[in-house]
Amino acid sequence: MFENIRSDIRAVKERDPACRSSLDVVFSYPGFHAVVMHRLAHRLWKRKFFFMARLLSHVSRLLTGIEIHPWATIGRGFFVDHGMGVVIGETTEIGDNVTLYQGVTLGGVSLKKEKRHPTLRNNVVVGAGAKVLGPFEVGENSRIGANSVVVKEVPPNSTVVGIPGRIVIKEGRKVDEVDLNHQVMPDPVAQAFNCMMEHLQLLHKRINTLSQREDQDQEQFEELRCRLDNIVRKTIEEAAKKQKEETAGAEEVKSP
Repeated sequence: MFENIRSDIRAVKERDPACRSSLDVVFSYPGFHAVVMHRLAHRLWKRKFFFMARLLSHVSRLLTGIEIHPWATIGRGFFVDHGMGVVIGETTEIGDNVTLYQGVTLGGVSLKKEKRHPTLRNNVVVGAGAKVLGPFEVGENSRIGANSVVVKEVPPNSTVVGIPGRIVIKEGRKVDEVDLNHQVMPDPVAQAFNCMMEHLQLLHKRINTLSQREDQDQEQFEELRCRLDNIVRKTIEEAAKKQKEETAGAEEVKSP
């Protein structure tokens, strides 16, 4: 348990740039206080001191604003930033190096006494106000955007945004990479509009190309029409000239 507490202190110092020392963590971080009291309550719960475990959990909620059920399983390096309003249900399982922000709910959607809360694998980041509801897994190295509502399984190395949560696969993410920019999330709707705009631009270019070709064809048509007009005019002039010559010859024959 004490090794877990030391890893929790290291996690706060690594992930919160406002942290100045270990004393800051021990005396002024409610997320750390909630995790320490949860680890004590969890040990009491495992030894079947259910009332004492629930009482300690309730006191922790009153002092920190963070509610963690004593039976929830939490790994090493767990960090709750600010923490007010965080709720972690009874059958929740949390891996190592997981980060939660304020207002997060890891809740259940069933009244049966079974696994009804989510499982968060290692290196998961859950943004402020997000709700993860149901007995499914959130894969390693995944991020859940602020105010998202996740109701189905999330594969590893993924990002989830929106209501309900939409998955955006992220390739090539390193396991040891710590990315806390949970407010900077890709927007699938904006991406769809961008694709539409790119398609419209391509169509516009094609229309311009066809228009230029049409102008060139029109110029060639005008040039050809002028040539035909010249040929017709010359033909008519030659025919008229020939007719005049024949008429003049006929008059000369008649005059004697």
